[in-house]
Amino acid sequence: MTRNTNPPRLARALLGCLLLSGGCGNLLAHEGEDHASDNQKTEKPAPCQVLAADRLFDGVSLQTEMTVLLKKDKVVKVGTFKELKKSCKKRIDLGDATLMPGFIELHGHVAYQNVPRDVILRHGVTTARDVGGPLLAPTGGDGRLRLLTAGPIITGKGGYPSPVFTGDVSAEIATADEAKTLVQSLVAGGANIIKLGLEPGGEVGAPWTTGHTPSTEPPWPMPSQEVVQAVVDEAHRLGKKVTAHAGEAQGLALAIDAGVDELAHVPCDFIPTTPRDLLQEAVDKDIRFLSTVDTFSHCQGTHENLHRLVHLGAKLHYAAEIAHTEIPWGIDAQELHSLLHVYMTVNPSADVGELVLKLFQSATSEAGKVLELGPEGGLDKLGTLTPGAPADVIAVRGNAFTQFKPMEYPDLVISGGRVIHNLF
Repeated sequence: MTRNTNPPRLARALLGCLLLSGGCGNLLAHEGEDHASDNQKTEKPAPCQVLAADRLFDGVSLQTEMTVLLKKDKVVKVGTFKELKKSCKKRIDLGDATLMPGFIELHGHVAYQNVPRDVILRHGVTTARDVGGPLLAPTGGDGRLRLLTAGPIITGKGGYPSPVFTGDVSAEIATADEAKTLVQSLVAGGANIIKLGLEPGGEVGAPWTTGHTPSTEPPWPMPSQEVVQAVVDEAHRLGKKVTAHAGEAQGLALAIDAGVDELAHVPCDFIPTTPRDLLQEAVDKDIRFLSTVDTFSHCQGTHENLHRLVHLGAKLHYAAEIAHTEIPWGIDAQELHSLLHVYMTVNPSADVGELVLKLFQSATSEAGKVLELGPEGGLDKLGTLTPGAPADVIAVRGNAFTQFKPMEYPDLVISGGRVIHNLF
């Protein structure tokens, strides 16, 4: 992320709510409302569309010469062109191309950095989860980027990201009671997940120390184990998962001991195996990791940690951290290449096609499961092209399984059945 100079309105509002021991749910939701996005008009989806291509990735498997039938904002059926060609007069044969679900970005700072959502959508990401920024009600999926948010990053007094990034990206707390009140407010305001900041700073090559002048030098204070545990316990009680920014061993140990569900990055600092084998512990506890390898490309330990996590069989999801400096505002081909290279290095005898399949699944069907959106509106099938799934579709010319770069510039983008971009 680059520094944002917006005034810390949300942080002040949260502090006021905590001091008054009152609920902050409504205040949080309205404080973060994105009226421009909410009021943006979208075209109605076509009554039906038949899309055919030489290759179809449905979020789970890759098939050849298959066709997908869309009716309004839903996927209705997948079959051969012969089976479906009479189902709708609007038929598009893409030929030598790959059809697939729109990518799901699990780590972004779209609202905080004011990244244009229409740009992200045109570049292949149809759903994004913000994990640090203003708390907004879920929006989009209807010709607009579907955006889900975590709200501000929960941290200790003076803790990360406050020394580096100003504005409504963080919320500082000091006690377990404050932690519980804040989590309740975030959940009431529509948070998709709760995020913790467990970062003392000082890692060599860390992006939050590159090009930024912190207001205080590391080490930065972190919340106590009691406070972190209170955040996790209250989130779980309310049915929400917890993700943690932990770039080195101290923060990682805090996260693991508290029982977080997700690590927002592969750690920046090399994580040793003694006195505790923290990566092994995280894998044993089924904690998932978001990759963000491109973002952490200058960190000294990220690639070694990533190799070990793949070797240990960790749950690993594609994530690029949209809005970070130098990261594309959409699908990040370099992130895909970096992950594939590690997969191939750790598993040299594995079938490359199967490794790519696993990688694409992590950004589509498996990412949809992470969001836990439930069956309403077919969102339990988000990230797939299966009957009942949202009609979020992208397509690129050629074989996307062998050429990643064209995916940054898809030739067709459909959101909720609305054609956003079509070069076919």
